[in-house]
Amino acid sequence: MPYLRVHEIDLYYEEHGDGPALVFAHGAGGNHLVWWQQVPEFARDYRVITFDHRAFGLSRDVPHGPGRRAFPLDLHALLDHLGVGEFAIVAHSMGGRTATPFLWLFPGRMRALVLSGTIGGALTDEVRAIQAAHAERVAGRSMRSRALRPGAEREDPDRAHLFRAIGRLNPPRGRGFLAPSPGLSRWTGSTTPLLQRAGLPTLFLVGAHDMIVPAEAMRAAHRGLPGSRFAEIADAGHSAYFEQPEAYNRALRDFLDDVYPPA
Repeated sequence: MPYLRVHEIDLYYEEHGDGPALVFAHGAGGNHLVWWQQVPEFARDYRVITFDHRAFGLSRDVPHGPGRRAFPLDLHALLDHLGVGEFAIVAHSMGGRTATPFLWLFPGRMRALVLSGTIGGALTDEVRAIQAAHAERVAGRSMRSRALRPGAEREDPDRAHLFRAIGRLNPPRGRGFLAPSPGLSRWTGSTTPLLQRAGLPTLFLVGAHDMIVPAEAMRAAHRGLPGSRFAEIADAGHSAYFEQPEAYNRALRDFLDDVYPPA
């Protein structure tokens, strides 16, 4: 199995297909396996790269290591190892914590950005107000219970079971692994200026019934970033790529064909 020794860990990754590099960065509920409905579709035209963030899937972290702060550094080392210069990235949920810091740390390499179920820090006053109201509505509900659309367990039990089973393959992590550092917990800024300066094509992609990052917050983040695009997947929750893969892939394909087409 392909591993890269980087920053004291063995980072698991996979490559499929040929063409322009297209990276898929999973969220906290998954690992590289969650992209099983995207990899075959896009590997026909792209060099698809999936990987397990440290402390997820087949990538283990080290005790008292940098944790999630190393996400963009790990990806940078992986891309250098693979000889990838330019790339597009589909960053889902937690994957936004990899993509936007990468854009800041290593400018000029990313050619297109898909923020899937994450605003990637692109906060505005409107986004903050929507998020605050949403937090009140879902108070007391776990992230796990909100990872799929309401009713998914009843309406599509096979797919819901598979989603949960993939997530259970992740190793145990400390409770505070994904918590913001003390400085970031008080941060009131926004990545919108960074995204504006980068000037790269950006798509906000969200499930209509996302119970973690509501669609209205994603739409507001899109409005706050002139030139960005927005797509909403019907009958899908936070894990739209998993729940409605055909619609998700079509929205992603339409965007990539326009801004980052196959060679």
